[in-house]
Amino acid sequence: MSSAVVTRFAPSPTGYLHIGGARTALFNWLYARRFGGRMLLRIEDTDRERSTQGAIDAILDGMRWLGLDWDGDVIFQYARAERHREAAMSLLASGNAYRCYATPDELTAMREAARAEGRPLRYDGRWRDRDPSEAPAGVKPVIRLRAPTTGETVVEDGVQGRVVWQNKDLDDLVLLRSDGNPTYMLAVVVDDHDMGVTQVIRGDDHLTNAARQRQISDALGWAAPAMAHIPLIHGADGAKLSKRHGALGVDAYRDLGYLPSALRNYLVRLGWSHGDQEVFSTEEMIAAFDLKAIGRSPARFDFAKLENLNGLYIRGAADADLVRAIEDVLPALGPARGIAAPLAPELREKLTAAMPGLKERAKTLVDLLDSAYYLTAARPLALDEKAKGLLGDEARARLAALLPALEALPDWNAATTEAAVRHFAEANALKLGLIAQPLRAALTGRATSPPVFDVMAVLGREECLGRLRDQGAA
Repeated sequence: MSSAVVTRFAPSPTGYLHIGGARTALFNWLYARRFGGRMLLRIEDTDRERSTQGAIDAILDGMRWLGLDWDGDVIFQYARAERHREAAMSLLASGNAYRCYATPDELTAMREAARAEGRPLRYDGRWRDRDPSEAPAGVKPVIRLRAPTTGETVVEDGVQGRVVWQNKDLDDLVLLRSDGNPTYMLAVVVDDHDMGVTQVIRGDDHLTNAARQRQISDALGWAAPAMAHIPLIHGADGAKLSKRHGALGVDAYRDLGYLPSALRNYLVRLGWSHGDQEVFSTEEMIAAFDLKAIGRSPARFDFAKLENLNGLYIRGAADADLVRAIEDVLPALGPARGIAAPLAPELREKLTAAMPGLKERAKTLVDLLDSAYYLTAARPLALDEKAKGLLGDEARARLAALLPALEALPDWNAATTEAAVRHFAEANALKLGLIAQPLRAALTGRATSPPVFDVMAVLGREECLGRLRDQGAA
């Protein structure tokens, strides 16, 4: 393929960038990058009542966070309404469209009759061949496409294969409403043509639209872009994805502590496969992506799989990068944990030093923050129930006996503290766990934490000794 490939992501700004939209954007982005082409971003804001600036901002922010850039300026569909009207007028002039003066009451009666007879609810073409001189007074017409009534409309779909509609089953759709505003169907065809779009990749809920849009393209004498309609995402139970399954905005996944690289990797594998490979760098995704490997069955969204993949990405990430990622989500996650953004320099340093131990068990940035609790907790530490259970009278007495050995250490690091605790355990014929577990509880307030000697190194001598004394080990 040549560098003439142009894809587009065209969301409606009526809400956040949801997970299905994010995957569509990713597939368009990968296809464009794979063939050295361009991906354009078009905001389909023709529904003026439901389109909001907040939704536009959420879509753009979500794409930037996911690392999906677009080429050129954002295109706003509504701003091009004059151009859409011009196209409708050219169809009128060529005889491929006509003015329809059917009143709202007539259309309602038409629908009710069809419903009563069990027929599809379609416009019956009553103004298709009538002379406008017969128009009733005071009725503003809509402009309808004069759609073919015989033969077939065919789309050779890159995912669905050959899809055929009988033209007798499709009616004359509205191109311009009676107030002169273009419909979504017309706007999409004109915009794709004017933007030079060569490949449309979108959800298969748009498949019927493809027939309508092909008819408009044909009537205008334009070559239609290639089509690829990807199956929708379902929940793990096979039902259509809803909020209870995780149909959240991309911003929610950010605030739940997922890394953009992990979410990208998870999304690419929802419905697309490349052998048995599960983990892809961005470069590998671009090199491997093609439409033929997209399945025709709905993909199933699985939170556990996403969490495991995110954990893998966290373990592989540079410590400083993870600290930066935590800072990005602090506005959402920090207040409940008593941490303000930006991080104080001393805390950032401690968090970076603690990261090798923290990231081994974390699946999300929330896990990282929660297990870093010991770095930010105010003294005396509040102990959770399991930690309280580890700090009985006997355990406190052992820690009190250990304290002088720790106080006497000339150097304080993971190796020296471990050596001191091991020596104490051996000298007192104790298993290491009988010292290390209560030590962890006293220093972190939890029964689980990163390796306790790493914790001691990060907290430093004074903080450790202070926390041990707080817990009665004095």
